[in-house]
Amino acid sequence: MSKRFVEKVRALPAIKTLADIKAIEQTPLDEYELPDSTLELIRNSAAQYPDRTALRFLMTGEAGEDGFAYSYREFLYKILQTANGFESLGIGSRDVVSFLLPSLPQTHFTLWGAEAAGIVNPINPLLEPEHIAGIMNGAGTRVLVTAAPFPGLEMWDKVEQLRAQIPTLEKVLYVDLCQFLPAEQAQQIRAQMPLPQHDWCEDFDAFIARFPGDRQLSGRVIHKDDTASLFHTGGTTGTPKLAPHSHFNEVVNGAMPQFVLRHDEHSVLMCGLPLFHVNAVVMTGLLPLLNGSEILLATPAGYRNQALMQNFWKVVERHKVSFFSAVPAIYAGLLQLPVGNANISSLQNVLSGGAPLPVAVHQAFEKLTRIPLIEGFGMTEGTCGSTTNPAAGERRTGSIGLPLPFSDVRVVELGTDGELVRDCDVDETGNLLIRGPNVFKGYTDPSKNTDIWYDGDWFNTGDLARRDAEGYVWLTGRAKDLIIRGGHNIDPQMIEDVLHRHPAVAMAAAVGKPCDRVGELPVAYVSLRPGVAASPQELIDFCAEHIAERAAVPKDLWIIDAIPLTAVGKVFKPTLRRDAIRRVIEERLGTALAAEDFRVEVSNCKQHGQRADVFIQHKYAARQAELAAELANYAFYSELHIAQ
Repeated sequence: MSKRFVEKVRALPAIKTLADIKAIEQTPLDEYELPDSTLELIRNSAAQYPDRTALRFLMTGEAGEDGFAYSYREFLYKILQTANGFESLGIGSRDVVSFLLPSLPQTHFTLWGAEAAGIVNPINPLLEPEHIAGIMNGAGTRVLVTAAPFPGLEMWDKVEQLRAQIPTLEKVLYVDLCQFLPAEQAQQIRAQMPLPQHDWCEDFDAFIARFPGDRQLSGRVIHKDDTASLFHTGGTTGTPKLAPHSHFNEVVNGAMPQFVLRHDEHSVLMCGLPLFHVNAVVMTGLLPLLNGSEILLATPAGYRNQALMQNFWKVVERHKVSFFSAVPAIYAGLLQLPVGNANISSLQNVLSGGAPLPVAVHQAFEKLTRIPLIEGFGMTEGTCGSTTNPAAGERRTGSIGLPLPFSDVRVVELGTDGELVRDCDVDETGNLLIRGPNVFKGYTDPSKNTDIWYDGDWFNTGDLARRDAEGYVWLTGRAKDLIIRGGHNIDPQMIEDVLHRHPAVAMAAAVGKPCDRVGELPVAYVSLRPGVAASPQELIDFCAEHIAERAAVPKDLWIIDAIPLTAVGKVFKPTLRRDAIRRVIEERLGTALAAEDFRVEVSNCKQHGQRADVFIQHKYAARQAELAAELANYAFYSELHIAQ
């Protein structure tokens, strides 16, 4: 029972050190009596707290908005209606329901209803239709839930384009967002954008209303090892990489942070990240549902809603928010919004993940809010979270913290052929491996599972890290040089592969450039074949045509004589990152920088991993604050210095 788990955790001492985690693990996980499925988890809380608010949805993000509330009884009823509806369409335990949705109550009904009936496949709706089709074909989607035509949303247009490309797709259900608007405004929108009229689609809410919500008609018994979901990783490659999560993967990973964060039935957890992302589903979905807490679903667009961000602290005050999770770029943005007279005393702690958290942002946020900002680490292959700094213990800025209870991490040396050589010493950098009941069993495509497992069930994260003497983990690099745009991973190889297909390109390399809004933006460097011409804009347009995800299309492209290489012929990206920093600073200053005016020193720092110290001449001192703000979220950046 979820109730027994919550009660057992509350009786434990607060986690402050690695020793406290080891003490918790002395009791076998089975004895914490976690439910076997996400449906059982929700049922347990609905039985204990039927009249408490499970979900409150804000449509606009305005400061005075009350939103649309669903009690636990109503929430479970909608989920069972949805499950029964899916089962009526032939969805069984091995069948897939995909969704392309913003953050709506119906997104939650689809998530948990699809897991109750079969398998859910959340998809990033910002992907291009061709990529979405690749994911759905990889999943074998039979039913798709999406948004009806609505201003600012392109989802229905994409469905119209890709539907014929999915041979397994039998039914499309659409959610009408106008139901959350005043009647007059809704009528105006529908007059301009009529609801679709096809024999292959139907209104989601009208459809599920035909089914009972007091029981699951099929009587399905869900086993904890049954597949609950298929999440796509990264979303930036031509071939989808789908990570299956079992019900127990999700339940246990929803429970593991509770040992650290200690929410209760009075907590309100704001969800501003999109529900196609594991962080939103686990940290601000299953975790509150486990505890009988309230989910505050903060607008369809989440943190991308400007009204929500402008009213953020007032929204926290009005709804007594106790926790939210975000990427570093959001925290940097919140630093620009004074708390003013808003009462944010309800906040207990907040979590940062998805990208390295700059020291300056961490310190400034805690100074502004007096709220603990906890840095953690996770990935889709680990369901969501694997490590976090202890809320009640020492939070080491720049570290991703200690392993969550019943999770484990390992830093190892891998040989030139990829074999595991040995475990690294304290403070020695190596490859980061994870394992635990939250870690998946491998991608759906067996060809993607080569060289991901070591020493049995240890998963290679692809990150470089070190562990200090107290067990804290520090990321020291990204083995694949991922570009992290607002917490979203972009693999530079995908950009480079496309550019190398252009007949004028001899060599290409993609890196991130600093951006004060999202941390990093993808840019590319290209050397051309002798005697062949191409303009930067032509190459950017080529990328836009062939890269599935718009977020990964280079924002700038520079043609240079030769791509810098190491002695063994590998691309040396630190040189390109230095150049990207210089170009950004020159753009800010409105002037070219002479060689003596600017330099970047790259070093490996024991405390913070790889760092890039940026030096500019004293004559630019008046612009120091502006330039530092531009660089603050950049993963490759450490400090800006004024040279005397």
